[in-house]
Parts: sequence; C-alpha cells; structure tokens
Amino acid sequence: MEIHLPPETEARLSQSAAQQGRTPDDLAREIVTRYLEEETRFIEAVKRGEESLDRGDYITHEEVGLRLQRFLQS
Repeated sequence: MEIHLPPETEARLSQSAAQQGRTPDDLAREIVTRYLEEETRFIEAVKRGEESLDRGDYITHEEVGLRLQRFLQS
C-alpha cells in the first residue's frame, strides 16, 4: 500500500522520525497501527455504552452533577 501525504505533513513526519532516530516509513507504520488499535478500543467502548443504555444502566445528567458536587465537597 502506498499513501500520499501533503508536503507539510510529510515534512513533519520526516522531522519527527529524524528526532527519534527512525525512518519515516517505520514511524508511519507505527502511527497507523496505534490509530487502528485506538479506534478499535473506542468502538468497543461505544458499543459497551450503548449496551448499558439498552439495559437501563446509566445515570442522568443531574445525577452526575450531584455526584460531582459531593465529591468536591469531601
């Protein structure tokens, strides 16, 4: 696979890689891998949240405010 980046993005990638003593290709691979892992975690968290809502397992905005007030008062 090959991607084309805007010149300024490519320059930033090259500069960051150089500062880390790495090649731009290696850094780009790591960045994409980390992004995909984080995206997977985010999607799973959203699904768990939706499942909680479906079960009725949630607190209201007002309840959050009350809990926060109690926490800050202690």
